[in-house]
Amino acid sequence: MSQKTAQLVIGRLLTDEELRAQFLGRPFETLAAFRDLGFDLTEREIDAILQTDKSLWTDAADRIDPRLQRCSFRSK
Repeated sequence: MSQKTAQLVIGRLLTDEELRAQFLGRPFETLAAFRDLGFDLTEREIDAILQTDKSLWTDAADRIDPRLQRCSFRSK
């Protein structure tokens, strides 16, 4: 288990609006793509992230200072 990688992925989900939207639409595929890019993300970590209440991602992101956010410029 790679705690550092899990923390990195969680941090990206909370601070990257476009990635978060992708994750909320296709959660497993988004996390599998991280693994395919070489991130040390185990099946257990993927499952734990998938089992996390989906509202956490947007609720927590809304509480993070905007200066730490990477916003999407794509139209929704």
